[in-house]
Amino acid sequence: MPSGLEQLARTPSPQPLPDAVCLAHFLAGLPDPRDRRGRRFPLTAIVTAAAASVLAGARSLTAITEWIADAPRWVLLVLGFAFDPFSKAVTVPHPTTVMRLLGRLDGDAFDAAVSAFLQARAADLDTEKVRWQAVAVDGKQLRGSRAAGGKAVWLLAARDHAVTVLAQRQIDTKSNETPAFIPLLDGLALENAVVTADAAHTQHANGLWLREQGAHYIAVVKGNHPGLLKQLRKLPWADIALDHKDRTRGRGRLEVRHLKTAAFGHLDYPGARQALRVMRWRKDLTSNKITIERLYFITSLPPGAASGARIAAWIRGHWKIENQLHHVRDTTFAEDASTIRAGHLPRVMASLRNLAISLCRQDGHTNIAAATRHHARRPDRPLATLGWT
Repeated sequence: MPSGLEQLARTPSPQPLPDAVCLAHFLAGLPDPRDRRGRRFPLTAIVTAAAASVLAGARSLTAITEWIADAPRWVLLVLGFAFDPFSKAVTVPHPTTVMRLLGRLDGDAFDAAVSAFLQARAADLDTEKVRWQAVAVDGKQLRGSRAAGGKAVWLLAARDHAVTVLAQRQIDTKSNETPAFIPLLDGLALENAVVTADAAHTQHANGLWLREQGAHYIAVVKGNHPGLLKQLRKLPWADIALDHKDRTRGRGRLEVRHLKTAAFGHLDYPGARQALRVMRWRKDLTSNKITIERLYFITSLPPGAASGARIAAWIRGHWKIENQLHHVRDTTFAEDASTIRAGHLPRVMASLRNLAISLCRQDGHTNIAAATRHHARRPDRPLATLGWT
């Protein structure tokens, strides 16, 4: 017995059934780069089909076009491709058409649509409200890509520490990550958010802007701020009580971390209320080699606003954007092995992978490779995940 979705999709002129949160709804305002006379296939249908194929494990443009060509007729109809009453067939775009369209998409607009969809979906799924939202900012180069001047495409992303990619921005080839920090986060709901980033983003302008947005920061201080680093090192840490410690074992090593926090009213950084020191002992269980590292941070969180355990979790959680997003794009989706270079294609493909990874994690999948196989086994599963009922 076919499902209600299949029965609807088999009608001559089907309409998608958007749930409260459906990707097609958020793509409706995406600018179409094609001339009006050349719009044979709906933009939303092609982009949504590409998203569904990546959810099902497509790693390349070729795999995306193969998924579209092999999709059942009812799936294509639900996605919005036209039914030909004479041939009784659903016409799908040529692979070159898909490639050209994705390569001409407005990267900023597409990332904004993906971000809005993911945030709306996360809010729809989340029944437990938390006081603080932790947001990590980190960049990644797409090694196989080439932008102007022969440089690899460089993307800066913001991801909450839980599961969802909130924003992404392409770095200008003649610049670096630092000037893109505020434009990346601008427009996000940052009130009561705690933003973590690496030392390159520990800039006075960034700290001031975050406080103006009602957000807090935990900023790492390294050698690029010698005066501030010297000030932190000179604090009487030996006399300060331990605030939190933890011990973990895994990946062939044993780690012990100690966190100390100190309220300090004269730190040379906008809104800074506390200084933090993390001491980390790491033992390699193969060689028995022990390394000791001291890391210094500043935060705008006032004393008592968050426990030592919570602050330590935020500091460690920052690297989830590297381990659970960038690394997964490399391993599960072979991003660094990709040689896609034309137009906006490298960025669009990265956005589709961000979308797939975030959706899988929102639904509780911890193994993204297994999640893509789950979606690949039945064509209705990607549609359901993207918002069709």
